[in-house]
Amino acid sequence: MSETLATASYIGATILFILCLGGLSNAETSRRGNLYGIIGMALAVVATIFGPHVSAAGLAWIIAAMLVGGSVGIYASRTVQMTQMPELVALMHSMVGLAAMLVGFANYIDPAASANLGSAEKSIHEMEIYLGILIGAVTFSGSVIAFLKLSARIGGKPVMLPGRHWMNLTGLLVVIYFGARFLHAETVADGMMPLIVMTVIALLFGVHMVMAIGGADMPVVVSMLNSYSGWAAAATGFMLSNDLLIVTGALVGSSGAILSYIMCQAMNRSFVSVIAGGFGSDGGKTVSSSASGEPAGEVVPISANETAELLREARSVIIVPGYGMAVAQAQHTVNEITRHLREKGVKVRFGIHPVAGRMPGHMNVLLAEAKVPYDIVFEMDEINDDFPTTDVVMVIGANDIVNPAAQDDPGSPIAGMPVLEVWKAKTSIVMKRSMASGYAGVDNPLFYKENNRMLFGDAKKMLDEVLVALKS
Repeated sequence: MSETLATASYIGATILFILCLGGLSNAETSRRGNLYGIIGMALAVVATIFGPHVSAAGLAWIIAAMLVGGSVGIYASRTVQMTQMPELVALMHSMVGLAAMLVGFANYIDPAASANLGSAEKSIHEMEIYLGILIGAVTFSGSVIAFLKLSARIGGKPVMLPGRHWMNLTGLLVVIYFGARFLHAETVADGMMPLIVMTVIALLFGVHMVMAIGGADMPVVVSMLNSYSGWAAAATGFMLSNDLLIVTGALVGSSGAILSYIMCQAMNRSFVSVIAGGFGSDGGKTVSSSASGEPAGEVVPISANETAELLREARSVIIVPGYGMAVAQAQHTVNEITRHLREKGVKVRFGIHPVAGRMPGHMNVLLAEAKVPYDIVFEMDEINDDFPTTDVVMVIGANDIVNPAAQDDPGSPIAGMPVLEVWKAKTSIVMKRSMASGYAGVDNPLFYKENNRMLFGDAKKMLDEVLVALKS
């Protein structure tokens, strides 16, 4: 393939990637957006491996690597459950970071990479290598820790080391110092030691940063790591002088940054406070009405048959899904209940909080998998005003996103966080396995309100019973 044709293919792929992002911004066009992305990536890969910069000898190695990677991807896509998507996304981000690190080291060691560069160009190239490995290392180790947290292989609580901010500042100063040494190294051997020291510090910083983040901040972490992986890819593009990789990385990095900002707004938290970590470390406060610590009200349990009766008599129902629905894989039963109620003339809608689940759009993906109609799925801002005129709200495995303490208790760890105001409905039904606090470690006074009922048990099992009772 000629240089001109490869460049034209890169331009076409770039346009398709932009169309992909545009399509993914809306549920109705997401399938088309995905298709654009697939076509764009296929075009980019073909233009790269058959382009003028790949030798015939190297082509065989590239194809072999693609076959191995493609096989792993196909296996993962066929076996990974939808409930495992957050940790899979984090793991994919780690691969991007690892690739940026390896490319950086290989590019620095390769004498041909900087053979024809002048003094100024060589310095710029080495700065690209240094920053690329730095971003890649933080992305890699941070994503691995996020994967371990999201898959419950390690605890989700934040780990707060004494003097952690001073540790981070010291690490940054050391990275800058060794960066100066790296740029002034006369030989590859001289520059390797500063590069390795920086890499180790960056890996430790990635671990430290994500370990200090816990609770409800995890959706922000996923989008933040998505942004980091994009910038790591862009840095790799600079190292390899690959324009498409630069543009693609910039698209992913900027869109991830925008998404992180949206997530922070949805939680009434600044991005800096998320990075500083510690959310949920206090464990929240127990809901009480007196110094004795007694509950502010009684928890009123409800059975599946009674729940079905309330739904049958309702004219308007709003369903609020949370991570508990994902764990129980109850989305298909939820769709069956929704379809049955709508056939009976009940107005059924879904209320989605921006940080419901463990990654951005987690609940939307699960509902789409169950074929819930897009037009009855609403974001928090679109549906919050409708709760006072709603007969029944079903909260399925959510806690922090429906917690009235965010509005009523200035001392709560989630104070000021926008939440779905489910307690304003005529009746709210919360489905939980137990009275345990949510992922943020904050207790919920919603459970004790007079108009609230608790349906305890596995969400899938209880919803199956509700569906049977509705049809009987």
